[in-house]
Amino acid sequence: MVMDLLPYIALFFTAFAAATILPFSSEAAVVAAVLAGMDSTAILVWASVGNCLACLLNYGLGYLFHEKSRTKLRSSRFGRKSLIWVRKYGMWSMLLSWAPLIGDPLTIVAGLFKLRLLYFVMIVFALRVGRYVAIIWIFN
Repeated sequence: MVMDLLPYIALFFTAFAAATILPFSSEAAVVAAVLAGMDSTAILVWASVGNCLACLLNYGLGYLFHEKSRTKLRSSRFGRKSLIWVRKYGMWSMLLSWAPLIGDPLTIVAGLFKLRLLYFVMIVFALRVGRYVAIIWIFN
């Protein structure tokens, strides 16, 4: 029973890590899971929960560690772009939160600028889950 869950737990942690600033690809993990014949619904749930929880963590880090987050983001090219986008477009910038490279820093900046959490969750989670739905549909 537990052994059957291990691939899904690994997918959860990979999706979680991929939504942080760590260099992981949750998309590649989802594709690998689909091609390995794992259950599509379970893939969607485990990857989505892991990825979305990490986005919440990012938001919280930006919110709680305002100055440290701003300094860290300014030190990277994509972090600087994220700061500019959120300053300019506010919540609308979250429509890019699913995108590779810039999406994860955007979720940190959302917390830094204290964007409304409810809207953040609705937009970011829908886009993240939608991305996985599309990947599973394409590779299934």
